[in-house]
Amino acid sequence: MTRADGDTTSRRILDAAGPLFAASGFAETTNKAIAGQAGVDVASINYHFGGRGGLYQAALAEAHRQLIGLGDLEVIDASGLPATEKLARLIDVLLGAAFAGNGWPARLLAREVLSPSSHLSVLMNEEIQPKLVIVRRILSEVSGIAPGDPALLRCMVSVAAPCLMLVVAGSDVPGPAQAIRQMPREVLARHLYAFAIAGLRAVGRQQGGVDAAPM
Repeated sequence: MTRADGDTTSRRILDAAGPLFAASGFAETTNKAIAGQAGVDVASINYHFGGRGGLYQAALAEAHRQLIGLGDLEVIDASGLPATEKLARLIDVLLGAAFAGNGWPARLLAREVLSPSSHLSVLMNEEIQPKLVIVRRILSEVSGIAPGDPALLRCMVSVAAPCLMLVVAGSDVPGPAQAIRQMPREVLARHLYAFAIAGLRAVGRQQGGVDAAPM
């Protein structure tokens, strides 16, 4: 098998596994079901991913990449834009993940967050942590709070939580989240930005950080 053939096969397996894991979870999704959906033999899963566990980790990583790409965050971070504009673009990226809730990536991550497995720590270390470094740096620029200050971690949770709530709620969970989903995205983006910038500046003042640049 050539490298191109192998890449194509692993892609087919991953494309088949993601929606199945999202629909039924890791424990209830069998290698046989995945192989049948992908049109490959069961042994291919072990060959390309080292087993169902490795495939599940790859699906979680792919889901997170589709919702929030490291490259997108790196572009914002290196843009040279004012800190406040970086924050606005960061919120737009997070909001995009929230509004992508109809696809399997959001459903899979929501399932894993609500009922975490041992694979969540792998996702955190290998996929999420590098992105958090960039988010922390942007919020530090806005607030004037040092990147290592625990207050900045609290700020990061406060900024990301509304969008993460929409991701976890998905598009089929009734309640306030669905009312928010019906609002124009640009209106919601402006609201989240205004809320975030005010909170970051307030906490920055409390911590003795410098005020962010004016909007």
